[in-house]
Amino acid sequence: MKINENTLLEGHQVVLVPYNAEHVPRYHEWMKSSELQQLTASEPLSLEQEYDMQRSWREDNDKCTFIILDKQRWADSSLEEEQCMVGDVNIFLTDPTDLSLAEIEIMIAEPSYRGKGIGKEVTCMMICYGVTKLNIKKFQAKIGLDNQVSINMFKKLHFQEVSVCNVFKEVTLELTVDESVQTKLLDNMAYTKEKDYRHTCSHRQEMVSQ
Repeated sequence: MKINENTLLEGHQVVLVPYNAEHVPRYHEWMKSSELQQLTASEPLSLEQEYDMQRSWREDNDKCTFIILDKQRWADSSLEEEQCMVGDVNIFLTDPTDLSLAEIEIMIAEPSYRGKGIGKEVTCMMICYGVTKLNIKKFQAKIGLDNQVSINMFKKLHFQEVSVCNVFKEVTLELTVDESVQTKLLDNMAYTKEKDYRHTCSHRQEMVSQ
């Protein structure tokens, strides 16, 4: 989606930025990991295919993705964005007849960043974005049965288990965002700041050149 191509979201621990071409080489290196391939049910791609995938996430109207950056490292203007990358988070619309339904995926690719509450913060930030910018009313998460950490995280965020597919070895969890859920979520995430990505990048570059 192009809706977020100039959007930066700043939380307590992370900064979410659009998935751009300069992020692809680091992302490509991540996806060589057999562990990440298994966790994300992905096949390894060539670098050229990865660039094609990045363009599709930017252009297609049914996909929205952000790259997750370590906020502390990102605050160091001497570091390039790709040096601050820790994972990604995606929303995609799975039913053309129901644009209020979306699947959400999150990947913390850097092992040293797992177990620190980053996944929970990023997921809440992305749900808020989906609710307020894309009018999403129901979120689904499809998670491998052996990924108990992710299953537990989504359940703590009040996702309910709705089905288990033994063929694909995954569980589907759902969160319906009614008015009370939306109010509580937005209140809890009120600290999140939305900024202009282009302006922020220009400011970081100016700081480097000074």
